[in-house]
Amino acid sequence: MLAYSFMLAAGLLVSAPWWLLRMATTQRYREGLRERLGAVPAALRALVAGKKTVWVHAVSVGEVLAASRLVAELGEALGHEFVVVVSTTTRTGQALARERFGASRVFYCPLDFAFAVRAYLRILRPSALVLMESELWPRMLHECKHSGVPVIVVNARVSDRSYSRGMKVRSVWGAVLQMPSLWLAQSDEDARRLVAMGAHAESVRVGGNLKYDVRAPKESRVAELIKEAAAGRPIVVAGSTVHGEPRDEDSYVIHAWEGQPLKDFHALLVLAPRHPERFDHVCAMAEEFPFLRATELLQGMKNADAHGMFVTPEENYGVEIVVLDTIGDLAAVYGVADVAFVGGSLIAKGGHNPLEPAQFGVPIVMGPSFENFRGVVEAMQAENAIAILNESTDPQEQLRPKPTSKELMLKDALEFELVRLLKDHPAASAMGERARAVFEAQQGATARAVEAILGTVNQ
Repeated sequence: MLAYSFMLAAGLLVSAPWWLLRMATTQRYREGLRERLGAVPAALRALVAGKKTVWVHAVSVGEVLAASRLVAELGEALGHEFVVVVSTTTRTGQALARERFGASRVFYCPLDFAFAVRAYLRILRPSALVLMESELWPRMLHECKHSGVPVIVVNARVSDRSYSRGMKVRSVWGAVLQMPSLWLAQSDEDARRLVAMGAHAESVRVGGNLKYDVRAPKESRVAELIKEAAAGRPIVVAGSTVHGEPRDEDSYVIHAWEGQPLKDFHALLVLAPRHPERFDHVCAMAEEFPFLRATELLQGMKNADAHGMFVTPEENYGVEIVVLDTIGDLAAVYGVADVAFVGGSLIAKGGHNPLEPAQFGVPIVMGPSFENFRGVVEAMQAENAIAILNESTDPQEQLRPKPTSKELMLKDALEFELVRLLKDHPAASAMGERARAVFEAQQGATARAVEAILGTVNQ
């Protein structure tokens, strides 16, 4: 631990000029700094005074969404003498967590230094620390063990990249994996990998994927407004799109959509960038089309036209692209889609969560990179409930001139799938219903996680 702390401090010291510059120029690097350094918020102190606590850590938006039902059911099961508090790492995760759980019990996770971690452990005195997925910090785990606080990792998964790296440093990382009291892995394969990397076999169970239990809000004003703007036209939602080289994923989607999906079906495209800092960039990409920001829809305004005049909300039916520049609405927006593309998959980013559209019975298209959700995607593939793109997705491609690059191949494959699903309504509907059936058949991870946490807390 001394060596780890020394290396962490040295790394921060060396990179201090960069961090200071970012904090001076970017608000998101300054936000929550006092909390990260161990200053426990007054509202949190007041909330936990005289109460037992369970501390849940969810890194960012995806983990907060996955934890939403767990936090609610855990709080109900523990009763009034307990309070469930939630920490996040990112600014977007913090904003969504405050909206979902209330600001008084949400805080930024402390940096992995003894003084910062101990400050929170002294105030919270948690009966358990629950980590979402596999967010492991050695100092935090060490301090919890030293203080007698059991650590439970729920929804644990091991990506291909993490597994490869973990096996290379198994002699060191294995000791870290032995610190949690209990692992609830998403799948048998995740459990196998955890044990192979060094976790105690008796501490690893298969608990399932909490994201199968996540339900989108029944009402979303943003989703309603997008449906109104479509005015009966089909809607293609491209969710969690990411930056890439040599081109962004949004560029693939726009080029595929502006072919037959736009010309033949007049489809409305919804682009939902994964990261808020990309909102403006994606809007710039959409400028050649009549487009709207979702925030403008909420404000009842539309983009200025070529003459600098604003048109009325009734004319929103003319919009061709909506950029979803709000946080936490994507899951509900999938509910108004006719076809959903799930991003992070055309570019080698491991893919994002296809369960969000699956719960609505929406036909789903993904690129060839889905390592982060391998178990989910394979379960859907087994039921023919998802379309995975590759360079030969179009069975008629041999009749067409070969594209000159992999990028063009994927763009053509995406366009082919969008056209197929927009054109063949019975096939699209059947695929969507199969996806919904997979989603519903896999539920129950939340109940298993709550039971395991209660068993640990009540020991």
